[in-house]
Amino acid sequence: MSRPPQNNYAHTPVGVKICGLTEPAGFDACVTHGADWVGFVFFERSPRFVTPEQAATLSRRTVGGPERVGLFVEPDDALIENTLRHVPLDILQIYATDERARFIRQRFGLPVWLSRPVATQADLPATCPVERILIEPRPPKTATRPGGNAQRLDWSLLQDWQPSYNWMLAGGLNVETVEQAIRTTRAPAVDVSSGVEQAPGIKDPEAIARFIAHARSAGTP
Repeated sequence: MSRPPQNNYAHTPVGVKICGLTEPAGFDACVTHGADWVGFVFFERSPRFVTPEQAATLSRRTVGGPERVGLFVEPDDALIENTLRHVPLDILQIYATDERARFIRQRFGLPVWLSRPVATQADLPATCPVERILIEPRPPKTATRPGGNAQRLDWSLLQDWQPSYNWMLAGGLNVETVEQAIRTTRAPAVDVSSGVEQAPGIKDPEAIARFIAHARSAGTP
């Protein structure tokens, strides 16, 4: 896989994904303030879980706008098939093995993002088997889900890391921390969920606006 161009903060805005959309106000704020991606969580143990029908209703609120990302945890083909019957997705974000990720990309013909929880520099992937890797903290042993636990990654792990593939930073980001996180890690894109919420699963439109603005400002000298 060829090496993507290095992020030039003077010219390339940092990409922003708002994940875990469940209600109209949050979705509309993402559209209004120019999020690059919106994420729908199709994992029942998440407080941000939506059914394919609920995601479809939200997605229909606007034509175009942010790309729609479906988040799945070790999904079988039937779950993805059923979801796609109801809501057109642009990207599949999954927790699975590299082999399964490649199979899903081939099977459904959509770009795949692979979530990779890390705890040390040794955990950082050397290669990317699909279109993008999300780097996030490894969940605690007591966690009931692999991500979305509002844990903050130790950004110093990524300070001198220069992967040869597209990636995104996730984990514990919020309005107050996102700019520093980007400047420390030089992440080309960021993913937030609980950091822009009023309550679990309920987004704060003002926080979404500020998060996107702060992420964009980190892309200037």
